[in-house]
Amino acid sequence: MPTPAVNTNVSATAAAPQPGVIGANPREQVVSAAIREISHIATLPEVTLKIIQIVEDPKSTAQDLHKVVSHDPALCSRILKVVNSSFYGLPGQIGSINRAIVMLGLNAVKNIAIAASMSKLFRGGELTPAFGAKTLWNHSVATAAACKMITDHLKIGLADEAFLAGLMHDIGIMVELQYDRSKLLEVLQKCGADSKGIPCENMIALEDQIFGANHQDFGAALCERWKFPKALTFVTGFHHRPWDLAHENRTLTNIVFIADRISGVLEGGYRLDLPTAIDYPAQVLDELKLSMEKVNELRANLAAHLKNTPDLLGA
Repeated sequence: MPTPAVNTNVSATAAAPQPGVIGANPREQVVSAAIREISHIATLPEVTLKIIQIVEDPKSTAQDLHKVVSHDPALCSRILKVVNSSFYGLPGQIGSINRAIVMLGLNAVKNIAIAASMSKLFRGGELTPAFGAKTLWNHSVATAAACKMITDHLKIGLADEAFLAGLMHDIGIMVELQYDRSKLLEVLQKCGADSKGIPCENMIALEDQIFGANHQDFGAALCERWKFPKALTFVTGFHHRPWDLAHENRTLTNIVFIADRISGVLEGGYRLDLPTAIDYPAQVLDELKLSMEKVNELRANLAAHLKNTPDLLGA
């Protein structure tokens, strides 16, 4: 497959919807309406907002985070469950939330809090025998795990950010599910997803036709609403076309692009929005300095790696 043309002049925020802007184009109006409609669901708890604020402040300490987290018993329980899982490979059983925060690091705790908040969106049962909220969550976790594997190999110090980016990348599909189930069902049926989770060459085009926007647009808008770091807006908004981002903003989105494909070929994996013949454009691999040999190795090891990945959605 030819390498996609690079558009280095595209602003990193060019395709990010701007809900509520006067004179917004029809796509932006659709996205704005969807985000408003699900605003009763698509909200972050106050504790999560505080955690994000603390972690984004370079002056914050583990003690600052502990003061906030300690007032939320459910979140404390979840953090202890994750820190004691084999995913982090930490020695012994950790029973102190303060020690857990120190051992995990502020970014990892932020990721757990956000994952817990996302659980409200990942509800709703099955739309077809091949697709439901749980299907997409399993794919998101697999993509997150693949992202961590890639960043661990590249040794670029983005493991926590990459894991969360993988978890978030398809959140726009959940916006569609919560906003208008019938339209998403129509997209899936036209993709041929009534009975089998086969790839769909034109799922994004069908979303554009039926919704007036696609899951990248909805995902980017939700990240804007949640005031997430720009890097997550880029990932949700460009994970099918990272080359449309400015070069300096592509790394995390490139990682998710590759991880999405690696996880998509797992047995039973979600891949309706991927090409029938999954490709790995040379441009993306070159920018990550990743070989196809390494991609194949990561793909072969992902299933085993997933066994050590904690269920961040579960209580």
